[in-house]
Amino acid sequence: MADTGTHLATSGTFNVLTYNVAGLPEGLSSSHPAKNTPLISPRLGAYDIVNVQEDFNYHAALYAGDDHPYRTPTSGPAVFGDGLNTLSDLPYDGFERVKWKRCNGTDCLTPKGFTFARVRLAEGAYLDLYNLHPNAGTTDADLAARRANITQLSDYIAAHSADNAVLVMGDTNTRYTRTADNIRDLATRNGLTDAWVDLVRGGSAPPAGSDALVCDPDNVTDTCEVVDKVLYRSGPRLSLTATRYHNAHTAFLDADGKPLSDHYPHTVDFTWRTEQPGVAFGPR
Repeated sequence: MADTGTHLATSGTFNVLTYNVAGLPEGLSSSHPAKNTPLISPRLGAYDIVNVQEDFNYHAALYAGDDHPYRTPTSGPAVFGDGLNTLSDLPYDGFERVKWKRCNGTDCLTPKGFTFARVRLAEGAYLDLYNLHPNAGTTDADLAARRANITQLSDYIAAHSADNAVLVMGDTNTRYTRTADNIRDLATRNGLTDAWVDLVRGGSAPPAGSDALVCDPDNVTDTCEVVDKVLYRSGPRLSLTATRYHNAHTAFLDADGKPLSDHYPHTVDFTWRTEQPGVAFGPR
């Protein structure tokens, strides 16, 4: 922390992880959560802020080997909970769970939605954090529900995070290549930058309607597009810069080299800076 002579300048770094941990009950999950969740748990400690999705029926095992000091309480197993949780080395307040107003098919069997928390990076440095898991699927009804979900989140950000720095990360179930998805609208309307688009693709998202950039499971790289995304923006009082994006595939494999979830884990490194310690929050 350095004194400039006129005001206090504060800066720092942090890293984040978003990971769909496939915690539906064994047999329904596309992974093997009873075996894999205890293996995931101790590996989360390498990241300052972790957003997980599908943290349903193996929540206790996910938290058991983790030592983050700030963690959201579970909202319950599948059917009762939204599967969204945050594990953080940084304190937060104002945590809220918001249910989607629209769903389709099996997504209606549990109250999916998004969460909000205001993270304190340092005195005067605050960040509005969102975790999300919109409707899955590719039928017309699925796509319509997902677009409605993204619009609902966008409306909430506009109403509750005006003039604040924002970090949105989770399983969006969207692709830039899929014409019927509206992930671009979320970014454009809220001034968000997609860390993958910026750092891996030089600021150019894949064209809508082009072939999906599917990951090769035998050669996973940062260049494939996944539905798990990290988007962010700076605010008038806090400058955020993403410096590294990585598909952390190799950090979450079992002893046989098999993935611990049916989703890839994604990490982003950030630098931040604020020169105004007396932050005035946006409306809540």
